[in-house]
Amino acid sequence: MNTVLEARNLSKAFGGIQAVDDFSFDLRRGEFLALIGPNGAGKTTCFNMLNGYLKPDRGSVRLQGKELVGIRPRKIWRMGVGRTFQITETFLSMTVLENVQMALISYHRRCFDLFSRATRLYRDRAEQLLELVSMQEHASRACSELAYGDLKRLELAIALAHDPVLLLMDEPTAGMAPSERVALMALTAEIVARQQVSVVFTEHDMDVVFAHAHRILVLNRGELIAEGTGSEIRENPMVQEVYLGGGAVFEAENEAASA
Repeated sequence: MNTVLEARNLSKAFGGIQAVDDFSFDLRRGEFLALIGPNGAGKTTCFNMLNGYLKPDRGSVRLQGKELVGIRPRKIWRMGVGRTFQITETFLSMTVLENVQMALISYHRRCFDLFSRATRLYRDRAEQLLELVSMQEHASRACSELAYGDLKRLELAIALAHDPVLLLMDEPTAGMAPSERVALMALTAEIVARQQVSVVFTEHDMDVVFAHAHRILVLNRGELIAEGTGSEIRENPMVQEVYLGGGAVFEAENEAASA
């Protein structure tokens, strides 16, 4: 499989706190990679370095061979890196379809097109994206009317509007009911398999992680302490000691995430 992303020796400190320390990994095309660890492990800092929101103190991030460090987030987005956030970001007064159209209009640089009505632009493609995430029946509804799980699916459609090669998902199931979590990640995994998008995601729900991740990276205090398949991570003594609290089982993490 082709390597899509190469992160090498990423390090970032905030004052005297080393948030990420010498972190390296590769991501293959179509791979669904989970980045897990306790709160404060450095997961979000890693995400912010991967898509340009933070510049690492040292290290390299290469997307399909092109260096991303020093490039602004919007240009990185145009290079094919999408992102979803812990808290959904949509235009609540606009319809579901219009939200996706706005993402397409922005990507195609037509925000200042004075000669076309925005509601007519890229409508067919927006409808295709909504169908992809099973939201076509909600196309005409205002986002303010949607349930939280539906907003998460809409956010996924928006993130896919520029046909990314890499999708970063920061706690995609945060705030969702257990059944909604399963449905959203199953949908994402299906899209990954179908379109061969590469995904890095953080998640506190271990059922979600073990059900869908092809590979798992475990961070603790900014350092990579383990890497492997779900079964390998379950059996790793260091992970059990540091991440799971010394002999605790994964259900404890699930209970904390559901609280």
